[in-house]
Amino acid sequence: MTPDKPQKPFSMIREFHLADWFTLANAVCGVGALFSVMTYLELGDVRHVYFACWLVLAAFVFDVLDGKIARWRQKTSILGRELDSLADVISFGVAPAIIAYGCGMQGLYDRVVLAFFVACGVSRLARYNVTAETLSQGTDKVKYFEGTPIPTSIVLVFVLAMAAWTGNVRGALWLGEVRMGGFTLHPLVLMFALSGSLMISRIRIPKP
Repeated sequence: MTPDKPQKPFSMIREFHLADWFTLANAVCGVGALFSVMTYLELGDVRHVYFACWLVLAAFVFDVLDGKIARWRQKTSILGRELDSLADVISFGVAPAIIAYGCGMQGLYDRVVLAFFVACGVSRLARYNVTAETLSQGTDKVKYFEGTPIPTSIVLVFVLAMAAWTGNVRGALWLGEVRMGGFTLHPLVLMFALSGSLMISRIRIPKP
C-alpha cells in the first residue's frame, strides 16, 4: 500500500489560476459593500452608501476581467467556475439587496421581495453551473444564457446610488410606501422582484 503523498502548504491556493484571484477580488468587493451598508446604518452618513455602490461596480469590473483573463490564458477549471458563482452571489445578489435595505426598504414585504431576489440569483447560478456543459454544445464556450445573468443587478445598484445622491432614501424613497395588513411595502422594491423573475426565466440571451 502506497502512503499518501504529503500535501504542500497552501496547496489549494497554489492551484489558483490568475483569473481566480480576480474572482476573489470580486467577492472581497462584495463583502466590503456589506460592511459599508452596516456602517451607514450605524452612522447615517450617506457617503457609505456611495462606497457600497462603488464597491459593487468594482466587483463587476473584476467579474468581467476574470472571464477575459481565463479566455486569454485558456485556463478554466471547475474550481474557477464555482468560485465565480459564489463571488457573484455575494456581490450581485446579497450586496444589492442589503444596499436596498439600508436605503429604506425595510418593511416586511420589502424583506420578502429582497429575499426572493437573492433566492432567484442563487437559483440562476446553480442552473447555469449544472447546464453549462449542455449549453456549450460540445465546445469550450456557452453560446447563450438562460435568464438574465445576475451581474445585471448592477442596474439596480445604479438606481439606488442615484436615490442616495438625490436624498431619496429612508423615509424619502421614490414612489413612497404602501401599508397592507399592517405591514409596509415600498413600491420601488418591485424592481428587485422583476430582476429576480427575469433571472429565473427561460429567455435566451446570446453570450458575447
